[in-house]
Amino acid sequence: MDLKEIQNLIKFVAKSGASEVKLEMDDIKITIKTGSDSETTIVQQVPVQTQMPQAAAPAATPAPAQDAVPAATTEDNSKYITIKSPIIGTFYRKPSPDKPLFVEVGQTIAEGDVLCIIEAMKLFNEIESEVSGKIVKILVDDSSPVEFDQPLFLVDPS
Repeated sequence: MDLKEIQNLIKFVAKSGASEVKLEMDDIKITIKTGSDSETTIVQQVPVQTQMPQAAAPAATPAPAQDAVPAATTEDNSKYITIKSPIIGTFYRKPSPDKPLFVEVGQTIAEGDVLCIIEAMKLFNEIESEVSGKIVKILVDDSSPVEFDQPLFLVDPS
């Protein structure tokens, strides 16, 4: 794979909105990551034989730490339902800058109520509630990037 092909791959990944892409070929391994605040691209061209042992150790270390944080949060909020992002994109709390917010903390919602908009690739997707209850917490700031399955709202179903 030559430099021009790698540059084209980086451009494609940046436009797609993916947060991370890994590509392994016979003699190289490429990882492209885009950050949430500004696009950051990391390209690694390493022989596969030397990369395999190193990849196993770092991948195992962060996983328990990431699992430990949500577990603690889940215990504290076990009686609440978490509404998660169905797509990657930018989270908006209002339909436009001059309009009121879709929902506020303490507001009662019903199934089918629009909670927010997530913009993905210039398409504005209304995210509707699948549960009825009261908004307890909004977990994401307005105009923030969100990942797939990222918690957005905590809802008290009672």
